[in-house]
Amino acid sequence: MRVVIIGAGPSGLVTCKSLLEAANGDYPFDPIVLEQEDNIGGTFRYRSYEHANLVSSKQLTSFSDFRLPLSHADHLTLEEYVLYLENYANAFDLAERIRLNCKVTNIQRLESGKHQVTFEVRKDSLTSGPQIIVADYIALCAGLHVTPSIPTIPGVENVLTSRNNATIEVMPKIFHSHTYKSRSQLTGRRVLILGTGETGMDLAYESVKAGAREVVLCSRSGFLSFPKALNDFEIFGIDFKSRTPVPIDSLITNLGETAYVHPWIARSHIRWFISDFVIKRVLWLLTGTQAGCNQWVGELHPSRLGRAYVFLNKSHKAMPYLNRPYRKRAWYLEYLSRYIDPQEDSPPHTNFTVELAPFPSHFTSDGQVIFTPSKRKDYLRTSKMDIRPDTVIYATGYTQQFEYLDKASNYPSPQSADLRNIAKSGDETVAFIGYVRPGVGAIPPLSEMQTFFWISLIKKQIKTPLSVPYYHLLTSENSRIKYGVDHSAYMATLAKDMNAAPGLWDLWQIYGMKVLLCYCFGAAFTPFYRLVGPFQSKVAPQIIKTELWETITRRGVVGNIVMGLIPMLFYLTLNLLAFGLGVGWQVIGGDL
Repeated sequence: MRVVIIGAGPSGLVTCKSLLEAANGDYPFDPIVLEQEDNIGGTFRYRSYEHANLVSSKQLTSFSDFRLPLSHADHLTLEEYVLYLENYANAFDLAERIRLNCKVTNIQRLESGKHQVTFEVRKDSLTSGPQIIVADYIALCAGLHVTPSIPTIPGVENVLTSRNNATIEVMPKIFHSHTYKSRSQLTGRRVLILGTGETGMDLAYESVKAGAREVVLCSRSGFLSFPKALNDFEIFGIDFKSRTPVPIDSLITNLGETAYVHPWIARSHIRWFISDFVIKRVLWLLTGTQAGCNQWVGELHPSRLGRAYVFLNKSHKAMPYLNRPYRKRAWYLEYLSRYIDPQEDSPPHTNFTVELAPFPSHFTSDGQVIFTPSKRKDYLRTSKMDIRPDTVIYATGYTQQFEYLDKASNYPSPQSADLRNIAKSGDETVAFIGYVRPGVGAIPPLSEMQTFFWISLIKKQIKTPLSVPYYHLLTSENSRIKYGVDHSAYMATLAKDMNAAPGLWDLWQIYGMKVLLCYCFGAAFTPFYRLVGPFQSKVAPQIIKTELWETITRRGVVGNIVMGLIPMLFYLTLNLLAFGLGVGWQVIGGDL
């Protein structure tokens, strides 16, 4: 069974490896990966820049059976992650399956039901004529971050530099963030950054460190800022400093919130709203603001503030520079509790400020940026400034295009893939792997679980109809991004579909109390879903007993009680109450 995989980033690699391991006499999968670049790694290699780090932890991001040593830092640089992918490909002998410099130009459906894949081979700047592979299955793994999304802003071509009202000879720069590589592109510039996602926040910090003359960061509607790891707090003058900060994406517990969730509780999303309510109050107590962790500007509208609505921004390094004009807190509250910026993120002893502003409505003919009017406090400040950037960076994300899919063949899209956003009912030979984005989490482990689901689907091991999905982030009709999911809920749903979600009794009987406690207190780590089911792994128990156990115990006794046991008992009580009401409802003839 020939499977053509488009893209040799993490999604393509894990798809290839999983297909090879799942192949048998009845399903002799024969995967081949077509990659248009000259090496593997995808976005992490070709859209990276110096000083860039993953904001998702190694515990969550690493594939289930290929881990990094305990001694390795929790968050990898992009260079380290590309090396990890290279080692992964070597460890599982994937190189012979990967064809580099192969750009897919067309995929069309044949009358036989198979797929004709047309591609060109580029070598030494020369391109071959079209080549063809006929495939039984297609896995689209090219990723979310390929085609830049660039909004139209009237007058942006008028960008120039002015100093003391005199125009100076500085070449204007206007580019998308995917072409940013080093701080030398920002040194001495007046930088306007469009977008407050993690890349935009990174670029604001990089601009400061590069010695930019001015930095303005533009936000459409705000953001929710958290550090990628829990940092230091000072309470009553006592510094609670951790030698090994806990990654923020490892804090959500399984039991009661992801595992053993009653359908009514899942449908209402009440567990998301309750956790938001509690987190906001804790943040206010510890940092003085509930807009985000020590976030004093750029707050979201209250109706959109929470994990149910947005992608958490874990690039926190620019926040001290953004906070400067807005951070105000009484001295006695500062004594009660205070958030301490990480040393590398603390502003130097200067008055440099990264200005936050709304998105530009237009640029004037002489290059002044005019911001969209707003009641936001950042607009009240920046609207009074004469801002004339010489560098405009679009950190505005990417758009998904599948121009190589033949329109006459009626191929599905990720939006029409009703089977867990992976495949379309009746058209299971085509899969979209890596085309959902978690609010808090990482795409590679989702891709691994999606691949397992697709293989199970092909092997007819998935029972249909599937349960109603309750893992999508809540969006409005005019939301730009509609493919957001809650990492934990999505992982758990796929695991249940594949009979890979372990039962508590089975865990205790087969693997013992340590693995059971890890499963209950841990986040939705992929090794948990390889303890039972069709993709059971021999190495999963040891990974859980060592690496994941260390991550959970790192929280300390108090941390596990406050962030683990208390919410777990609360959610279990809530689910037990819903279960009791559900039984009574069914007795009188109601439908769950």
